Amino acid sequence: MSKSVPAFLQDESDDRETDTASESSYQFSRHKKSPSSLTNLSSSSGMTSLSSVSGSVMSVYSGDFGNLEVKGKILFAVEYVESLKELHIFVAQCKDLAAADVKKQYSDSYVKTYLLPDKGKRHKKKTSVVKKTLNPVYNEILRYKIEKQNLKTQKLNVSVWHRDPFKLNSFLGEVELDLETWDWDNKQNKQLRWYPLKQKTAPVALEAENRGEMKLALQYVPEPIPGKKLPTTGEVHIWVKECLDLPLLRGNHLNSFVKCTILPDTSRKSRQKTRAVGKTTNPIFNHTMVYDGFRPEDLSEACVELTVWDHYKLTNKFLGGLRIGFGTGKSYGTEVDWMDSTSEEVALWEKMVNSPNSWIEATLPLRMLVIAKIAK
Repeated sequence: MSKSVPAFLQDESDDRETDTASESSYQFSRHKKSPSSLTNLSSSSGMTSLSSVSGSVMSVYSGDFGNLEVKGKILFAVEYVESLKELHIFVAQCKDLAAADVKKQYSDSYVKTYLLPDKGKRHKKKTSVVKKTLNPVYNEILRYKIEKQNLKTQKLNVSVWHRDPFKLNSFLGEVELDLETWDWDNKQNKQLRWYPLKQKTAPVALEAENRGEMKLALQYVPEPIPGKKLPTTGEVHIWVKECLDLPLLRGNHLNSFVKCTILPDTSRKSRQKTRAVGKTTNPIFNHTMVYDGFRPEDLSEACVELTVWDHYKLTNKFLGGLRIGFGTGKSYGTEVDWMDSTSEEVALWEKMVNSPNSWIEATLPLRMLVIAKIAK
């Protein structure tokens, strides 16, 4: 099991590489040789740099969202079957979709559903792909085994995608139904209904197709040097074990690696990364990264950002990522876009904080992130 520290990365040729999706970047001012420097996060100078960068967040959705005009409509029906304790979504057809293949004027489309706020793989259902048409007919039922009372906290997200075997799939539009206010006894709600397809409404809801998963473990060590008279700051250990089912952007070629940053610090000195593993969509990294300078109160303000990249020549293409923290939307009193952890990511962070000196393992779905340029 390999181990890296921030100083190691200063010798890497990052300046030569350009990422198609920029990395997160917030000035953190933390150095390996200064265990107490993480305490500077709450100082006035730290807050100034944090707020100055929080407005420069940029989208990395090119290739998945926004490249195609959203148009057309979808015909589906929603029903809860009491005898089976299942939610059924009958997807009938779409009409007048946008053409992903502009020259031939067609799309190879399919429909995908989620019960939000969970967007993990086990919560995803999808139809088969209907090729070479802008008016696909599916006539498929997508089923969720769920108690009816639990639907009150859910939203049904129905999205349409163009399937491309050689790169990331293209977003064609979506519909979202709030199940909290849905009238299940109304017979009209059980009938097929046309819904106009819409653009994504909020960055936090954006999710790319087939991003894969990451198997990892976290550990918080509150007192790395026991018995020392002076109070010491703790360490967060991040063990990146492997990734599963990563997307292929270049045909059958893939050369993936993982980068790590502890937000709000995304200076180059604080960034760490694994080696690149090629020729597999299930790379095994077995790499541990250590970050020091954590006071107990810093655990509520910081966030571990892990991003997976495909390295090809001098370009790194973004595949997916995680943001593991409390997901409060704020850091040291300032609203930030990057404190947006999902429920599964928050659960892992909470277990780590509540179980010091113990490895907490999880397998989490990779997702698209809204991230900002790295600090120089």
